[in-house]
Order: sequence, then structure tokens, then C-alpha cells
Amino acid sequence: MKLGRMNHIGVATPDLDASIAFYRDVMGATDITEPFVLESQKVRVCFVNTPGENGPNGEPTAGTQVELLQPTEADSAVGKWLDKNPLGGQHHVCYEVPDIHEAKAWFEGLGKRVLGEPRIGAHGTLIFFVHPRDMGGQLTEIMETPKEAH
Repeated sequence: MKLGRMNHIGVATPDLDASIAFYRDVMGATDITEPFVLESQKVRVCFVNTPGENGPNGEPTAGTQVELLQPTEADSAVGKWLDKNPLGGQHHVCYEVPDIHEAKAWFEGLGKRVLGEPRIGAHGTLIFFVHPRDMGGQLTEIMETPKEAH
């Protein structure tokens, strides 16, 4: 397996609307998606799109996103994380891979703890997480590259 593009950094927040205002008013973000609820993860989520660079032919490329996550239920994974980190903060990093099942087999072959089976994430593509104890202390999301990104 080969490390792919960093797709996003997940940031847990106790108040999604306040976080959106912060990224807009303090950080100068101009491209923030509409919040939506991802029932399978028990979170309300939106993405702050950062500017990318120009590609070799001058075409714009996608920048890394900031995924803002507010739990919809206290017993969700993000809700439990916020219990320990009430101000919120960086929750996970996410890297793209071309084949999610190949990546899962790779991590498991290395003895890494994959947390559950691949499932649909907030981008509408398959994802899984790898336990922070096996990833240098960082919860890591592995995401199949969205097809429209090709």
C-alpha cells in the first residue's frame, strides 16, 4: 500500500454552528458546506474547504478539508471523545487510498487494529478507522478516493 493524499482533518466540536462561525469570521474560510447529519456515525458534520494549489496545467486542485463534527448523541464515538476533551479539537486525520479493501487487508496484515468493516463515510465513499495505538497515537481514517476525484 502507498500513502495517498491527506483528504481531511477531523475536528470534534461541542457546537458546530459556533465552529462554522469561527472558521468563517476568524480564519477567513469562504467555502463551507451545508451541515448534515450522518446517522451511522451519530454526528452533524460539514466541511471547510481550504484552497488548493494549481496543477501542472494551471488547473485548480482540491485543498485539504477540515471536517467539523458535532455529536448528535452523547454515547457516540465523537460524543465520548468530547467527554474527555470538552473544548473539542483534532479528532482524526484521513488519507485516501485507491482500494479500501486492499488497504484494510494491508493494515490487518501488519497487525494493526482496524475498527470495524468498511462503511460509507461523510463523503459518500467507503471508509474505516485504524486504532490510535497502532498509528503513533493518532486515530486515522482510511478513505477510498472518491470516484469524481479521478
